[in-house]
Amino acid sequence: MRTNRISLVALLSILFLPVFHSQAAVTGWLPFGPDGGDARSIAADPHDKNHLYLGTANGWIYESHNEGAEWKRLARVGKRDDLVLDSIVVDPLNTNHVMVGAWVLGGQVGDLFTSDDAGVTWKTIPELKGQSVLALANAASDPKMFVAGTLKGVYQSNDSGAHWTLISPPGSTEIHEVESVAIDPKNPKIIFAGTWHLPWKTTDGGVTWSNITSKNGVIDDSDVFSIIIDPVNPGVMYASACSGIYKSEDLGSVFHKIQGIPSTARRTRVLMQDPQHQNIVFAGTTEGLYRTVDSGKTWVRMSGPELIVNDVYINPTDTNRVLLATDRGGVLVSNDGGASFKPANAGFSSRQITSYVEDQRQPNTIYVGLVNDKAWGGVFVSSNGGMTWTQKNAGLEAHDVFSLGQAPDGSLVAGTRHGIYRLAGPTWTKVEKVSLELPVVETPAVAKPVVATRKGARKPVAKAPVKKVVKPAAKPFDGTVFAFTRDGDAIYAATSAGILKSTDSGQSWALAADPQGHLWYAVASQKGVTFAASLSKAELTSDGGKTWTPVTPPSELTQIAAVAVDGFGGLWIGGREGVYLSEDKGASWHIVQNLFMRDVNNIFYDERGERVLVTANSPTTLVFAAHLPDKKVTYWNTGWNMRLVRPVGDHLVGATMFDGIVIQPEMTNSAEVKH
Repeated sequence: MRTNRISLVALLSILFLPVFHSQAAVTGWLPFGPDGGDARSIAADPHDKNHLYLGTANGWIYESHNEGAEWKRLARVGKRDDLVLDSIVVDPLNTNHVMVGAWVLGGQVGDLFTSDDAGVTWKTIPELKGQSVLALANAASDPKMFVAGTLKGVYQSNDSGAHWTLISPPGSTEIHEVESVAIDPKNPKIIFAGTWHLPWKTTDGGVTWSNITSKNGVIDDSDVFSIIIDPVNPGVMYASACSGIYKSEDLGSVFHKIQGIPSTARRTRVLMQDPQHQNIVFAGTTEGLYRTVDSGKTWVRMSGPELIVNDVYINPTDTNRVLLATDRGGVLVSNDGGASFKPANAGFSSRQITSYVEDQRQPNTIYVGLVNDKAWGGVFVSSNGGMTWTQKNAGLEAHDVFSLGQAPDGSLVAGTRHGIYRLAGPTWTKVEKVSLELPVVETPAVAKPVVATRKGARKPVAKAPVKKVVKPAAKPFDGTVFAFTRDGDAIYAATSAGILKSTDSGQSWALAADPQGHLWYAVASQKGVTFAASLSKAELTSDGGKTWTPVTPPSELTQIAAVAVDGFGGLWIGGREGVYLSEDKGASWHIVQNLFMRDVNNIFYDERGERVLVTANSPTTLVFAAHLPDKKVTYWNTGWNMRLVRPVGDHLVGATMFDGIVIQPEMTNSAEVKH
């Protein structure tokens, strides 16, 4: 089965637009990284080897005109951000004609997209409408012939992709879920199809098919990921499967398993042969890149085991130039035939940003937290308002970062799935001093003193007992931390174990509110008021967390996604049904006029701008701002699906769902509406 990222947020949403219309130009905000992320496939223009296309896991196509040194976004091929683009083919007869196969992780949907303007605009092919297209190939001996592998079977086009026909048996219980395809470079009627069960072969263009089983040397129930055929000697071919790598020297009649790669825990996702040196073959696996220089007799790992390789591209005129499309690490390039690699991600960003914090001591210095990128993720810092980024993850142990905050002393705190980390120098360290029990107030027994009376009798005198607060011992905390907020000298954290509080800049933490079995996802503070929420419950404190008052959310709200406290005494709360404001500490709620937004995912009070910024899940691309003193509502069509928006200087910076950071091009790209 296919392997890919598991998105932290996979919710669809609906935006109900207000009755007024924005005059804002829909030019979109500008993307600025951090560079890297999931890269899935690489393809070259057959007549211009400097012109490369890059497929991603979020529906974007990138291109490069300098052989991968720099990338630029070309287009999003569909209207969704979860399309995996594993197959790209450029028509050798018309290089403006490009085809892309798309599928969706965990779904039965996808499409075959085609472009006639070198990838600027795209449309779908009717015969494959809605199908998961997992593989594409072009016949070297018949450039008008293309073959596609889908979940339903094998399709063929003989007119450069204009029309397609199913050439595998309709409704076949065997030839379906086609993961890989290959065409004999000399005879286009010989086609191989690798399925999630076995490889298959036809020698008559799909009229009849035969399976390649254990009798042919391939272990039964082998998920066939990749098939390649030697262009010089078509009798030689290689196939990779979950059971190993196989080689045939008689065009698939008999295979033998190549020893040494892969192990049972490794998957070889792609095979690629050096076009000038047929004895050199690369194997891109889920545990690094391997290479053989003796036609598969021996293999050597050319990278670390942490690398997941999705595709390999070799420059046909300079085979020392090798590019890899990888999970998390993006594009890697080698100029020495694969002996060493370095990142080649300039302009390519496919990052899932979950959190953001601005350094209060240094204007324009901002930090973002990432998920699903392991060693390539963690935290990134920018000292120029988001224009360029540097990774800052030493000590984070490759954990996902769900939240970020800044302590009064300037140190940073990061919330992960495995506790709280603190950055007070060059390296993050895990905070071990965390108490997960509320303090216990004990009243010890006090002896009653005796005093003399006038008649000599002794009478006890009552004395108030001394109450003693017993703090529970700190112990390791390995829970999830979803949000931070700062209130004066205190920091609060919304976690899977309750609301935690620190008064020593994050060095130690104690439970501030009884969790009562709830997971606390959101917390916000302003002017001594702290507002916290789980999915269904909200509480408020105005005495530093000593006492918490339950707040009843709006009755329409089925699930809480975000909260905020503004500087005018207002509480904000949002979710699928919209965003609500309370001006009486939660006693009543109302919708702000002209702020009609659904599936809210983030609410933030911008103290300097005296406004509340609101974003929502996809397909929404609008950002709303409610300026509180004069009741103006401003909104921008950013062109991106946003996770959050924050002010930096006189402009806004947004964190997208899957595309990294985007920056507002100019402040005039907005519309204002008065009540």
